[in-house]
Amino acid sequence: MAATAGSNPYSGLLKDVTIDGKDYKYYSLPGLNDSRYDKLPYSVRVLLESAVRNCDEFQVLKKDVENILDWEKQQANSVEIPFRPARVILQDFTGVPAVVDFATMRDAMKRLDGDPEKINPVCPADLVIDHSVQVDVARSGLQYSPNPGGGVTPVQSSNPGSRSTSCRVCSSSGMPVLDSLCPFHGHKTGGADALEENEKLEFERNKERFLFLKWGAKALKNMLIVPPGSGIVHQVNLEYLARVVFNPDGVLYPDSVVGTDSHTTMINGLGVVGWGVGGIEAEAVMLGQSISMVLPQVVGYKLTGSLNPLVTSTDVVLTITKHLRQIGVVGKFVEFFGPGVTDLSIADRATISNMCPEYGATVGYFPVDEMSIVYLRQTGRAEEKLNFIEKYMKVNKMFRDFSDASQDPVFSQIVELDLASVVPCCSGPKRPHDRVSVSDMKSDFFSCLSTKVGFKGFGLPEDKLSTTVPVVYDNQEYTISHGSVVIAAITSCTNTSNPSVMLGAGLLAKKAVEAGLSVKPYIKTSLSPGSGVVTYYLRESGVTPYLEKLGFSIVGYGCMTCIGNSGPLPDSVAEGIEKGELVTCGVLSGNRNFEGRIHPLTRANYLASPPLVIAYALAGTVCIDFETQPLGTTPEGKEVYLRDIWPTRQEIQEIEKENVVPAMFQDVYSRISKGNTRWNSLEAPETMLFPWEDSSTYIKSPPFFDGMTRELPTTLPEVTDAHVLLNLGDSVTTDHISPAGSIARNSSAARYLSSRGLVPRQFNSYGSRRGHDSVMARGTFANIRLVNKFVSKPGPRTVHIPSGEEMDVFDAAERYRKDNKTLVILAGKDYGSGSSRDWAAKGPFMLGVRAVIAESYERIHRSNLVGMGLIPLQYLDGQNADTLKLSGKETFSITLPDDIQPGQVIEVKLGDSRSFQAKARFDTEVELMYFRNGGILNYMIRRML
Repeated sequence: MAATAGSNPYSGLLKDVTIDGKDYKYYSLPGLNDSRYDKLPYSVRVLLESAVRNCDEFQVLKKDVENILDWEKQQANSVEIPFRPARVILQDFTGVPAVVDFATMRDAMKRLDGDPEKINPVCPADLVIDHSVQVDVARSGLQYSPNPGGGVTPVQSSNPGSRSTSCRVCSSSGMPVLDSLCPFHGHKTGGADALEENEKLEFERNKERFLFLKWGAKALKNMLIVPPGSGIVHQVNLEYLARVVFNPDGVLYPDSVVGTDSHTTMINGLGVVGWGVGGIEAEAVMLGQSISMVLPQVVGYKLTGSLNPLVTSTDVVLTITKHLRQIGVVGKFVEFFGPGVTDLSIADRATISNMCPEYGATVGYFPVDEMSIVYLRQTGRAEEKLNFIEKYMKVNKMFRDFSDASQDPVFSQIVELDLASVVPCCSGPKRPHDRVSVSDMKSDFFSCLSTKVGFKGFGLPEDKLSTTVPVVYDNQEYTISHGSVVIAAITSCTNTSNPSVMLGAGLLAKKAVEAGLSVKPYIKTSLSPGSGVVTYYLRESGVTPYLEKLGFSIVGYGCMTCIGNSGPLPDSVAEGIEKGELVTCGVLSGNRNFEGRIHPLTRANYLASPPLVIAYALAGTVCIDFETQPLGTTPEGKEVYLRDIWPTRQEIQEIEKENVVPAMFQDVYSRISKGNTRWNSLEAPETMLFPWEDSSTYIKSPPFFDGMTRELPTTLPEVTDAHVLLNLGDSVTTDHISPAGSIARNSSAARYLSSRGLVPRQFNSYGSRRGHDSVMARGTFANIRLVNKFVSKPGPRTVHIPSGEEMDVFDAAERYRKDNKTLVILAGKDYGSGSSRDWAAKGPFMLGVRAVIAESYERIHRSNLVGMGLIPLQYLDGQNADTLKLSGKETFSITLPDDIQPGQVIEVKLGDSRSFQAKARFDTEVELMYFRNGGILNYMIRRML
């Protein structure tokens, strides 16, 4: 990645340094002898180093370096700069379409008489298979009961359909025995193993995709693929993949990363600059392109004070998320500083950085400090690496002492939070930044029930507020109502990487079991850690049996419930919810709770810390005031309140110090390269070009390059007399746009799969089929909560304007296609918010959409639209579809001038002779170049011919 000396005008800054007897080179930023450097935010220093090291007067100019150095003056001027990250990280849902695109680009190169072997990652890429596992089997086949000695004794479950996640424990070391079925789980116990069963089902469902990825691992150079069962991508990144400082060929430089998941920002907590990009943009970086970005403003977030002993890092991040959403930090960097930072562990910081997309910033950065080195040592990194990391960061003035205010840089704006003011809280019921104090949860939920339909309302009539429904589960009758918890999941990268909240949950479970409390059996409980290390320390600390007693058995290693892989609810519960039209709840330790994401039947979903997930599972409802209402009673009839069993921060820290040790990390991650029995059994093709199978319903060569020529088109594409496919409002997320979750049996995608001979149990999820454009096109805008102004109720429906017929979105698009009609989409504010998903841009493209007109866009999604050759237009300030009196039944024509400039205002003509002006959201010259080529991948192919 380093530019060769001599071609770089800054080669004079390339210095020698000897560390522990070894010679290294590095670009010395203090060697610039520029006083402006010491004022730069630490995150901007990483951008500067990349520009200096990669300056070649082609992709990166000396002018770019000067602009970054002059950040204090240039930050508000929308100055464009290039950035070359050190690496790219992908998860399998977004990684599969990336590898599909690479394979298809190779085919296009061959067709255009180019060299297909040129299509390889130039920038190192890591792909972690973590999004495929689903909670098919939950709860444990072994139940535990307290014994006289204060421990627990295993007894066989009375429910033969339940399963266990227990594994044999090595008597000599106290560590689980490792074998080939998962990162370290050993021989099966007497009960069936839910973890193994879920991973077996995962493998069977996704064998075809895994075969394709294994082909990619062999055929594509410079790409590491981490097999399934290893953990959640962001935790694996934090604990294993992150370098902090790179050292190829003896040249040291800061680790930096872009990823095809918006929560890539989690790595900011370790001092690594990184953020989520669209899959399309990530592929360009993998092919050696710089990211074109606007020099960011940097908001300094000052932390002071200390946390209350009863508060968790989850409470902190939900508080910060709401605060920064109110301030408005979209498109900006947030950098944390102040003495309060020293009160936060790296895991705490990573939790805060993880939810950066939810508070809207590009990064939420904690510079490297002494705590970073301690964490790297704790997670088993070699001492040699720690030495050159610390030495390099210090000589380049990238190492912070948060207690030393003299090191504080200049910021665009400073906001402050006293950590002592943070209280236990959740967020919901429909958005991650709608924070609710735990003390207000009961009243807030009741208020939401009757409030008109919106982000904080369900619009229930008065006579429906007290609806209850009896359900029978395991031959026993229960009553569910509004607010009943039916899913309780300790899941997601946000929290399962943090030992303090995971051990806190375990301690809470222990105290609850010892007090005689239990969780109703119909509640779908699950525990899906971010890596095998979590299972190690939960077992070592002795809390696993208590978690299992409450139903929180380990069901797999992956995102699972947080991305909608929650699996089915018990039939009786699902029928009861539908019969009573109940607003039931999911409570999860995740980062996303948009409508329809977690489960179609949980209309309210709350983000909470792992201990609170258990607390609400014990309560069985969110309609509880923990201060005045008990969770239950002891066998002796004594009332048990949450405060009686809640562990303090000091209790948790003592157990963490004793049980989270480097050997755990080293043991788990040393086995990644060896894979597992199922992965190793796959025999992938060993060919340069992928042998596509027409019969496949998982992997298909997309038509993105059909008709592409070697020469650049001489004119820009136009949109003429386009119809509106969808007329949307505010906050349409990528969950609404991109195919996600299960494939409904009455959907266009289901009809297509049925026509290919599949039965419903074989449909799998949309995420698993991201490598097949025919399925994905049919699943675009298929969300059951999509609100389209053309139709009377939410759902994946629209109106075919010429005929006036209501039909599925895909069917309408097909009819327009047959009539050779181009399509546009009308939208409100924050179009495309949520997870970064390339199919949220590819899907509309496949439907024939060639322009979107919105009030504002989420950053990554707008970039992806450009990357697919779509025109992102933005209404002028103060204007929208309503003020312009657009019904959506008009036709739209858009002509772009050949000499169009970034951000230029252009005219949109309507079929009724009206017109209005809108801003073309091509934000940089590079984006315009991509658009002229028909998209970013088309540009890369022509560049390599």
